[in-house]
Amino acid sequence: MQTKYVRLYSDAQGESHFEEVAVTLAPVNFSPPAAPLNFSSLFPATKCNLIGGSKDWRGDIPHPAPSRQLMCILQGEADVTASDGETRPFRSGDLLLVEDVTGKGHSSKYISDEDVLILTVALAE
Repeated sequence: MQTKYVRLYSDAQGESHFEEVAVTLAPVNFSPPAAPLNFSSLFPATKCNLIGGSKDWRGDIPHPAPSRQLMCILQGEADVTASDGETRPFRSGDLLLVEDVTGKGHSSKYISDEDVLILTVALAE
């Protein structure tokens, strides 16, 4: 089984870019005696947070991420714009690995008609 997530990172010049990352999940005995599940270990984590915002929230001023983190949109939709000018929409169920902790950063805004709820997982360095 395969899935994917989007990575947002900074290059050596401080410009942020998006990249598609494919992940292969292999069957493992994750929780015996339950049947095997497809699994892939991703990253060591330090904490887990929920972020909520009203549908009119804007983060229009470009900024680097406060820490390396994996984000999953649980409710609503958001546009994220890398400093190279590319904008991508993220909807419920989408995963974004945010690694642009230096450089020009990114901007974001909520674009749905409902409030937005995001699960963030802070990653170990």
